[in-house]
Amino acid sequence: MSATRTYLDWNATAPLRSEARAAMVAALDVVGNPSSPHAEGRRARAVIEDAREQVAALVGARPAEVVFTSGGTEANNAVLSAGWETILLAGVEHDSVLAPARNSGARLVELPVDGDGVVRREELAQAIRRNEGSRTLLSLQLANNETGVLQPVAAAAAEARDHGLAIHTDAVQAAGRVAVNLAALGVDYLTLSAHKLGGPKGIGALIARDGVQSPSFIVGGGQERRRRAGTENVAGIAGFGAAAEAAQSDLARMQNMKALRDRLEARVRAITPQAVVVAAGAARLPNTASVALPNTSAETLVIALDLAGIAVSAGAACSSGKVGASHVLTAMGLPAPIARAAIRISLGPASSERDVAHFLEAWEHLARTRRERAVA
Repeated sequence: MSATRTYLDWNATAPLRSEARAAMVAALDVVGNPSSPHAEGRRARAVIEDAREQVAALVGARPAEVVFTSGGTEANNAVLSAGWETILLAGVEHDSVLAPARNSGARLVELPVDGDGVVRREELAQAIRRNEGSRTLLSLQLANNETGVLQPVAAAAAEARDHGLAIHTDAVQAAGRVAVNLAALGVDYLTLSAHKLGGPKGIGALIARDGVQSPSFIVGGGQERRRRAGTENVAGIAGFGAAAEAAQSDLARMQNMKALRDRLEARVRAITPQAVVVAAGAARLPNTASVALPNTSAETLVIALDLAGIAVSAGAACSSGKVGASHVLTAMGLPAPIARAAIRISLGPASSERDVAHFLEAWEHLARTRRERAVA
């Protein structure tokens, strides 16, 4: 990022891509309301529809299946709050799935996960069979935001579909990092967020498969085919589209990013043999590492690394005055000394060997300081 800062928190937000910035600046000069029939309005509408095609292409969808939202959280809320009788989900889901599900009034069935955070297939199959014939939604994230672990969404969706269930996947972290295809996954609903892949903050999308029910979730206008009323964020949508197109081109570079991530994990283990790389043996996003130093506060590690010029996130829910064990790691059954100690290191297309070396230098310094204090 700069000579003094190393940014390793791409899962929280990716730096704005130059393509997205250029598209947004150009869109800001578009005068018309996209709902107006005159030339200025048609020009604004064209910006939106071009971006809709770009976002659809990223996930193998049809443009008509893309509903623009204010972000992944709104998109997840729209699906989870759509009047289901029963919702099946795992405790490792993002809070923007868990919270609306718990507030929906639906009967919740929590699916168990294994030690890597992957849903247990036999228990999932049983839950699907038990809820056949009811208005039931299976919500299964494509990739976990903390650990990067990938879920078997396509296989789960095939079984759920055979028993008449609707299927939703939160693909916010996966899109742009692994290939995502709506038809191949077999899901009814898929959610995206622009800023995770280098677009602007405050814009996302709900992909609703053609033919499935997609009730209006904001009313008061005819925008987004009457599914989300309100004048569209033209500049944000333009940036999202440009970022989606650029991210699709970056997919070919993901193996290089995985190799960089793997080298980082190997050196962390060498420097601190007691460190735990969460879900190291599971299928994961190529850019994500969740590392725990047992009996060390994740908040302490994040702050120390920040002071060393490195941005990472805590697996724990750390905010002002609030520190706790990660709900994801707790659902995985990891003990508190690990669940409270995990930090997330996430790379992006601009991450370099220098970035990894800077992190490892700081990690080695922290480990040495920790050993010296233990001896003293």
